[in-house]
Amino acid sequence: MEVRAALSLVLVLASVERSAKGWSLWQAWSSCTVSCGEGGVRRRHRVCSGPPECHAACTGPSDETEECPTSITCPVHGGWSGWSGWTECSGPCIAGSNIPSRTRRRSCSSPTPSADTTPPGNRCPGDELQRQGCTGLPNCPVDGGWGAWAPAGKCSASCGEGLQLSVRTCDQPTPKYGGQFCAGPSTKATVCHVVCPVDGFWSGWSNWGECSASCIPQGQAPVRTRSRSCTNPAPSTSPPGKGCSGERSQAQNCDQLPNCPVDGGWSSWTSFSACPVTCGVGLQVSDRKCNNPPAKHGGQPCPGEQRRSKICKTNVHCPVDGSWSSWSEWSQCKSPFSGRDIRCIEVRGSQKRIRECLHRDHNGSICAGDQLSEIRVCYDVHQCYLKGNWEGWENWSMCKPSCGESKRFRRRFCKPNYSNYNPARHGQLVAFSGTPRADCGATPDGGPKIESQACSNLPPCP
Repeated sequence: MEVRAALSLVLVLASVERSAKGWSLWQAWSSCTVSCGEGGVRRRHRVCSGPPECHAACTGPSDETEECPTSITCPVHGGWSGWSGWTECSGPCIAGSNIPSRTRRRSCSSPTPSADTTPPGNRCPGDELQRQGCTGLPNCPVDGGWGAWAPAGKCSASCGEGLQLSVRTCDQPTPKYGGQFCAGPSTKATVCHVVCPVDGFWSGWSNWGECSASCIPQGQAPVRTRSRSCTNPAPSTSPPGKGCSGERSQAQNCDQLPNCPVDGGWSSWTSFSACPVTCGVGLQVSDRKCNNPPAKHGGQPCPGEQRRSKICKTNVHCPVDGSWSSWSEWSQCKSPFSGRDIRCIEVRGSQKRIRECLHRDHNGSICAGDQLSEIRVCYDVHQCYLKGNWEGWENWSMCKPSCGESKRFRRRFCKPNYSNYNPARHGQLVAFSGTPRADCGATPDGGPKIESQACSNLPPCP
């Protein structure tokens, strides 16, 4: 029993000694050698902690590796295909500074960059298309072009019809590189005319003109005229030709016209009639007749009135009926209960106006109706600041000054907004007393609030 216990103690001590002089614990795994796709590995390491002479106690490898596939698909970056062959040149020859070119292409398809990975694959760097000038081509032929015609030379005739010559050169442009010479002639002849002296001759007579009057006044017949001109042809001035001989115009009496109308004239006034009333004032009348002379031949009737009148007095008063005066101005809008000032407050008040029956005299009738006063419901908005709405333009002002250089003005009409006030009470409209200060802010079109305009056709100032 004691021997067995001693043997167990020796085995435990031997195990402790091997642990103290054997492998350390494995270190943590390293990061995977790839961040996406397959083929990655990771490693871990341990060390033998005993002295070199005891390394035989450490059996097995000091490093371990294992595969570490990821769930992330690696992006595929694009690669260029080979270049295509060069295309044909865009032209067969060089025209001035316009050099033809040729192109070739390649595609980003070897491989195509992935679009369904995170991140997506990179596109191919560089250009897909290359362009190259075809500098080895010959120059294109340049056809010649005519320049402007030179001014025509002197006419070959001194009087009448002749010819003038003008020339042009093939230099716009000059033909080169085998181009065609200008087509057509380099000279041309045009007909020219030198004016010869021309003697004047009369045109035919014109129609007779209107008579100098439309009727015969007091037996004096009007006249009518006709004329002709030295224009068939007119005499030339350079060189000068002879003028026409004879009269240029003729006159003729208008004997077949009607007599002129005679306007009527008034006779003298008759005496005034007797006064037609027994009280107050009346009118007396006096007449005259349009017979001095009477209107005839369609003449105008006598101007003015055929009857005149004047007031006559009886010195007896007639009854005078009463008549209403105009209504007075409305009183100030105040509270109907306390009489306090309610200006600029959204509280209804009342105001009053009155009238009188005036001018009744000498037992005349009193005024019709019995309403001497009126009362209305109101809001006092005098000089109150209210929001407003632009409502077009006011009328133009008078020109100031009224002579010389002057201007006139007009303002945009800013209509007060009474929407915060209840407009009716028991079906009766409520009045707004006084003039508020409406503020409409900026104009809707950004234009001015006041416009000016220069006045025209004014007389000069003295």
